[in-house]
Amino acid sequence: MNRVTRGLIASCRDPVIIGVGTIPAGRAIAPGGRLLSGTNANQSSLLLDPRFAMPYRRTDNVARKLAARHDAILAAAGALAGEGGMAAVQIAPVAERAGIAAGTVYRYFPGKAELVAALGAALSEREITAIGDAADAAPGPLSALAAAIATFGARALAQKRLAFAMMAEPVEPDIDAARVDYRRALAAVFESRIRTAIERGHLPEQDAAAAAPALLGALIEGLIGPLAPQPAGDPGAARAQVQAVTLFALRALGVLDARARGLVVQTVMPAAGA
Repeated sequence: MNRVTRGLIASCRDPVIIGVGTIPAGRAIAPGGRLLSGTNANQSSLLLDPRFAMPYRRTDNVARKLAARHDAILAAAGALAGEGGMAAVQIAPVAERAGIAAGTVYRYFPGKAELVAALGAALSEREITAIGDAADAAPGPLSALAAAIATFGARALAQKRLAFAMMAEPVEPDIDAARVDYRRALAAVFESRIRTAIERGHLPEQDAAAAAPALLGALIEGLIGPLAPQPAGDPGAARAQVQAVTLFALRALGVLDARARGLVVQTVMPAAGA
């Protein structure tokens, strides 16, 4: 007798787990699990019918390993973008940085555009959380807006090459399309804070949907764009640069100068590397 524990059903495209039973020695199994010859009355047999096949299920351990590899690929892509810009984010270098084969990267991401889109989603979640935490800790709508602006600015300046790669670096059209959701998500955060300040009477009436992307553009150009001042690694100069751009943004949104200056001074700047 032969014990059968696993097999493939010829009529199915994917591997399945099939039942355990006994098949008489020397007998063959046809597609669909039918025995090719008659059944010996003195022997029990289990017909391997696809109707009773159980599909393979990923275990929690396998799912964790796959998720960890996915995260490692994105971390490698982010590190390369932070070092050499978007041009450095290629499948082979990403695979090498992650310590896996290039073919493995392709199992997760069909191409660079999909990889960049996933990287943008991961980064936007991280940045939006940091911005939201800072704004939620502020005492009022205007303070929250100032905290959101300053937090975005400080974090972008601290990882300038990566921020520029993800938001402003000239790239191919398909890669730029993959980055749009990242910028859109950030603009939505500012739009929400602007709307709240308007509704509570702290900002003059204005089109928040237009003001938010304009604000994001000003922050990008004033902090990480090619024309932005270079603080040369001086924490004091970097802080002053973020404060100057935050002050400009608040004034542009309609905050009176004295009030804007007070907000900037009171805003808690994120710690380096936070």
